[in-house]
Amino acid sequence: MKVLIATDKQDALSKTDQVFSETIEVVLAANPPTAFKKFDEESFDLVFWEFKFLGSSVDAAAEQYKNIKSKRPGVQLVVLADNDNIRDVIELIKLGAVDYLTHPVDMAEWKLLTERNIVQERRQAELDSLRDLFWRSDDYDLVSTKNPKMKRIYDMIKEVAPTNSIVLLNGETGVGKGVMAKLIHRHSERKDRQFIHVHCGAISESLIESELFGHEKGAFTSAIKRKLGKFELANQGTIFLDEISTLSAAAQVKLLQVLQDSIFQRVGGESDIKVNVRVIAATNENLKDLVEQNKFRKDLYYRLNVFPVDVPALRDRAEDIESLILTLLEKLSSEHSKKINGIEESSLLALKSYNWPGNIRELENLVERAFILERSHQLSSGSFPMEIFEAVDKQSILAIDTELSLASARARNSEVFEKQYLVELLSETEGKINLTAQRAGISERQLNNLMKKHQIFKEDFKS
Repeated sequence: MKVLIATDKQDALSKTDQVFSETIEVVLAANPPTAFKKFDEESFDLVFWEFKFLGSSVDAAAEQYKNIKSKRPGVQLVVLADNDNIRDVIELIKLGAVDYLTHPVDMAEWKLLTERNIVQERRQAELDSLRDLFWRSDDYDLVSTKNPKMKRIYDMIKEVAPTNSIVLLNGETGVGKGVMAKLIHRHSERKDRQFIHVHCGAISESLIESELFGHEKGAFTSAIKRKLGKFELANQGTIFLDEISTLSAAAQVKLLQVLQDSIFQRVGGESDIKVNVRVIAATNENLKDLVEQNKFRKDLYYRLNVFPVDVPALRDRAEDIESLILTLLEKLSSEHSKKINGIEESSLLALKSYNWPGNIRELENLVERAFILERSHQLSSGSFPMEIFEAVDKQSILAIDTELSLASARARNSEVFEKQYLVELLSETEGKINLTAQRAGISERQLNNLMKKHQIFKEDFKS
């Protein structure tokens, strides 16, 4: 662990040998220039920073704190201050500073706070280790893909990730473009820097320039102080511009300037600000069509289209649905005191045949809902909304699997048909056993046995 202590208080500096063990590397800075130089040149896990080193006022200190966090988002910062600065220090705590110590620093309190942050650092290291396993280079993504197009996409991502090339992710809403962007960042040289996600479509046209490029105090009516934009905050890291097709004409001009020259001006500002940022953009619209309709700048389109990646819709990678479901179930089971380890065959076949207009995001929501409702160890049709099965073409449910023998394939599809028939009949009779059995031409006992076999519950059909 490496710690920076930035203070001019000799009382605090003299206690460092007693507070920190030999396993902790301590770097001292007795004035602001030295503190900022050390911070910029070296990497620290924990920083104790004198409040007055940040600025002469609370606004200046807050601005400097934001600059520090934008450079090193993961660093833990503790503020050192005199008692008469406590009210101002609280403002930094609101911004994310982990704690504060007042002068003269109590040695026991200082040691306790340091030990607490060491524990936090270990926990973070464990999480990072798990994250690295999660994103290990031999894996394709959240799950191993069987889809040839997805395999090609992941191979492409592995090639482009270490470069600084702009990547344009094309695909419908919910296909996982955000996951792809994070994957690129995690495999890039900037992986230890910030990843900033900007949902352009969620920001009003009047605010998008300020959000992306910042503004100066007085730039417009509500600009009561300077604000750093996302590009400044993403400096040395990666910025992900989601739904980029929604950018206003003015924002497109500024973005083009950043992509060409790596410079921009804050709204209301005159000085150029230079940044070093990796840009990943995403859209659910065809930008080329928007260019032809004069709704998107042609020069910006060509700047963005350096390395296009077309992410397929979930309906075009049905072979991955089972793996996605099992991964989601594993995650949900770890978060709840409930274990569900699979999905019955007939439901899986129906989900593979469904059109998935909401793609992976819709699948996640439906699996979570089914997980909550399910009462057995496998997801069954009764836990999914009936409209899912109603939307599926009945013929498509009888899927052909050539890996099975003819007899096995016939038997499996017979099971699928049997369950689907009972589900639809029970829906029509609102779960009335006697009426359902009568219409099916079987006894109530036979019906109950079939319902038990297929994990069908009459309560699910009562209005």
